[in-house]
Amino acid sequence: MAAHIENTTGEKAKPQTRELWKVFWILLFVTAIEFVIAFTVSSDTSFGKWFKIGTFILLTFVKSFYIVGTFMHLKEEVKSLIWSIVLPVIFVIWFLVALVLFEGGYLGTIR
Repeated sequence: MAAHIENTTGEKAKPQTRELWKVFWILLFVTAIEFVIAFTVSSDTSFGKWFKIGTFILLTFVKSFYIVGTFMHLKEEVKSLIWSIVLPVIFVIWFLVALVLFEGGYLGTIR
C-alpha cells in the first residue's frame, strides 16, 4: 500500500485536499443556483416551465462533466480519449432528443 502513496523519489505525495474542496464549492454553487431557480421562477407559464427544465438539464450536464473530468481524471487524458467518450454521449443525447421531438407525438395517436 505504501508503494502507491510514495513516488519514485521516495517522497510522499502531497494530499489533494485543496482540489477536492475546490470541486466541492463549485458543485455546491451550481446546486445552489438550481435551488434558487426552482424556488423563484414560476412554472405557471409555458416559458417558465421550459426555462426551468432547460436550465436544470444544462446545469446537470455541467455538473456531470465536471465530476467525470475531476474524479475520473478525464481532464488529464489525451484529447483523442476525451473525444472518444464525449462524442458518443453527444450522439446518444441527440438520438433521445430526436425520439422525443419527432416520435413522441405519435404515442397518443396509436392508442
